[in-house]
Amino acid sequence: MGSTSQKTIEVGILLADSVSFQLEGNFGRYSGSYEVSLKENRLFFEGMLYDTLCFDPDSQACSFVLNDVVIGIDFHWERKEDERFKGTLRFIPEKGKVRAINSLSVEDYLISVIASEMSATSTPEYLKAHAVISRSWLLSQIEKKHDLQKQEAVRFNSDLRTPDEWIKWWDREDHDLFDVCADDHCQRYQGITRPSLAFESVKKAVEGTRGEVLTSGGTICDARFSKCCGGFMETFPTSWEPVEYSYLRGNYDGESFPEDIPVPDLTQPVQAEVWIRSEPPAFCNTADETVLSQVLNSYDRETKSFYRWKVKYTFEEVSDLVRRRIGEDFGLITDLIPVERGKSGRICRLKIVGTHKALVIGKDLLIRKALSESHLYSSAFVVEKNSKGFTLFGAGWGHGVGFCQIGGAVMASKGYPYKDILKHYFPTAGIEKIY
Repeated sequence: MGSTSQKTIEVGILLADSVSFQLEGNFGRYSGSYEVSLKENRLFFEGMLYDTLCFDPDSQACSFVLNDVVIGIDFHWERKEDERFKGTLRFIPEKGKVRAINSLSVEDYLISVIASEMSATSTPEYLKAHAVISRSWLLSQIEKKHDLQKQEAVRFNSDLRTPDEWIKWWDREDHDLFDVCADDHCQRYQGITRPSLAFESVKKAVEGTRGEVLTSGGTICDARFSKCCGGFMETFPTSWEPVEYSYLRGNYDGESFPEDIPVPDLTQPVQAEVWIRSEPPAFCNTADETVLSQVLNSYDRETKSFYRWKVKYTFEEVSDLVRRRIGEDFGLITDLIPVERGKSGRICRLKIVGTHKALVIGKDLLIRKALSESHLYSSAFVVEKNSKGFTLFGAGWGHGVGFCQIGGAVMASKGYPYKDILKHYFPTAGIEKIY
């Protein structure tokens, strides 16, 4: 855990043809409104060309605003908004565009992340649990990045193609020029844009758990989280590289499974269908508006059904959708066949059969991308075929690995302390204070 001595991180905020921004307070000799664009593959600013631009604030009172930051990239709530940040602002060229990067301390970053993910009404124990999880995930990714750079970790091929199968996943190692991005691909980070009410409660939770991380076998845990697991947590390889972590298990998200009922094996088609088509009790099976308001911000509340949901497509609609979303022309799609499921019932290999060809795709995010204009809520679904098309009956919101945010909020509302919440979602992990 030596790399955790790095207490400053770089967050990639925005990638655009040009970026307009305002420096509020003095950043060296700069203050006011500016724009930076690209010319001859270099940054063009104030009539001059630069390889990089860096604006360091003169004091803690300084902040900067980036205009038209895209949030919820490729998701159904995608939109642009102006966002305010603390810390250092840096610009670099990237892929023929301008990249804006924010440098700040780990703890300040966590305050913004959790305030971006949560509301001011969240309970203290829930916020503490999320602080430990977010800190663990961040520092584990930094360690992983360092290990990959030193060739001390295996770099998996995340895009595997054969004539019969396409297996692809996305993870944070896609970022080589900064530590993490600001969107849901990593952790939702929106600076100090959100209402200040949330910041005070979040600040107390971050300070109250300062330096605490989840560890397993002497390593910081890759502590994942999603909105709603759907009643069962998923294992890591269902969404990402083929690595098993003992603390990321496919466990039931409830106090205990009824003794007279066997725990279902959701990797099996029949048991998965029974589970997904029903609404069994679980921590995350809640309609409690008080609890949901702690987890879901205004644009997240646009999603009305998440524990169980359904979508319908005609054969023509799904054929056009898949062609546009993942660039595969199947002709008229005539069948969707789950080939392999994870511990939560999430499909990690789906066979798509069309009049032109058949192909198995995975993992869960590629499946979700293929079957929605943004991303399907989850890949835990069963397929019902009729004369006109398909109905997908689904469970959960997100990949379901690790911490279930809605389930955790319910646990906190029931009086569980944050360490017990962490133990529920990361059963073999310990909590260690590393600074």
